[in-house]
Amino acid sequence: MARLPRFYLKDQPQHIIQRGNNREPVFASQQDYIFYLECLLNAATRHKLKIHAYVLMTNHVHLLVSPLEESSIPKTMQSIGRKYVQYFNRCYDRTGTLWEGRYKATLIDSEAYLLTCMRYIELNPVRARMVRHPKNYPWSSYRFNALGEPDKLITPHDLYLSLGESPKTYQLNYATLFEERIPTKTLDEIRDATNKAWPLGSDKFKHEIEKITKRRSMPKPKGRPKKIESDPN
Repeated sequence: MARLPRFYLKDQPQHIIQRGNNREPVFASQQDYIFYLECLLNAATRHKLKIHAYVLMTNHVHLLVSPLEESSIPKTMQSIGRKYVQYFNRCYDRTGTLWEGRYKATLIDSEAYLLTCMRYIELNPVRARMVRHPKNYPWSSYRFNALGEPDKLITPHDLYLSLGESPKTYQLNYATLFEERIPTKTLDEIRDATNKAWPLGSDKFKHEIEKITKRRSMPKPKGRPKKIESDPN
C-alpha cells in the first residue's frame, strides 16, 4: 500500500516522535545528546523549522515544531538521520539502521493542545521515573521554557508568549502549569493521534484540516452502518 503524504500547513505546529530500532538506545553518552542537538539546530535553521519544545530520551526523541515550508520537517529529519547515524555507528563500531522506520508526526490544534503537548513532551523523563521534576533533566526544553536558561534551539510560540507580558512572567506561568497533572484521557489522545498520524484537536479543527488538505483527518467510524428499516406503512 502506498504511503499517504504527511499533513502539512505552513506554521502549524506538529508533534514528532522518532524511536530507536527495536526500542534500542540511540544515546549512550553525554556527547551523543550534544551532537544530536547540534545536528538538529543546524538542520532546523537551514530548512526553516521552528522548534518550540523537545526531549531526548534514551531510545527516542520528541519534538514540537512549526514548519515554514512543506519540506522543512522531512529535510530536517533526513539531515539529522544521515549525520547522527553515521556518527553513532562510527562511535560504537556498529552498522545498519538506528531508527525505527519513518518518524511519526501529527498536526496540533494550537489553541486546544499546544501548551499541553509541550508539557507532555517535557514531562517524559518524569513519567519514565528518570527524574522527579523536569528541571532535573538536562536534555529537554523545560529549562528554557520554564526557567529562562539559554537554548539556541527554541523559538517560542505565540501562545507560550501570551502567558505573560515579560519573559519572567510567561516563564513563571508556564512552570505553574506543571503543578497540575495531564489527564490520562489527554495523554491517550496525544499518543493515539501521533502514533496514527491523525491531526490532534477539536472536531472543528479536524474539519478545517479536511477542507484545506482534501483528505480525511480522522478515522472512519468502526462497524457497519446501521440499516434503515423501511416504513411498513
